Amino acid sequence: MAATSSPPPHDRDTDVSQLATAARDGNRFAFQQLVTILEPKIFRMIFYRTRSREDAEDICQDVFLKAFRSLKKLQQPERFESWLYRIAVNRVKDYHRRQKFRSLFSVLNDNDNEEDAQAEPPGERNGEPIDAIVRKEFWQKVQTMLGQLSKMEQEVFLLRFLDELGIKEIAEVLHKSESTVKTHLYRALGKFKNDTAFRAFIKEAQP
Repeated sequence: MAATSSPPPHDRDTDVSQLATAARDGNRFAFQQLVTILEPKIFRMIFYRTRSREDAEDICQDVFLKAFRSLKKLQQPERFESWLYRIAVNRVKDYHRRQKFRSLFSVLNDNDNEEDAQAEPPGERNGEPIDAIVRKEFWQKVQTMLGQLSKMEQEVFLLRFLDELGIKEIAEVLHKSESTVKTHLYRALGKFKNDTAFRAFIKEAQP
């Protein structure tokens, strides 16, 4: 049957899995819906790790382009969101590798993108206030405290509390076992345990 670009039947409760299945089968409208639903979360995830709106926008666009081109390889549409996060994580790693390479050949201007570097992770692309989990005061403090963590602890911590992924989803994104993810998360939390504000935040974040 020929692929179609007409909207698939859906309502407000249509989930990502159904849209991903339709998109994989050639429905471009379904993929556009996925972009609408997931782009704010992916952009926020990238922005917090790059601290540059311009770079985050470029990487975010690249992530969805990569996803679109690779849809035929998607074997488990129900895991589309984790798959998308994995693409984003890899693109951010590529970004940081390029930044390190460039730093070998140029003197970095500490004032470049100063406004972006001090900004808080946006919850929406249109400038609306971010949600409670990324409150400005808390995440400014966390940004400083992250220096105490290993690279893997940082990634697990951010995926859990900034991006709000579950343990299983984080394991899929990072290609690690759930027990490994839990170990790194507990280590990260252990390093923050003496901070009163952080303990209060974790208590609020629990379901």
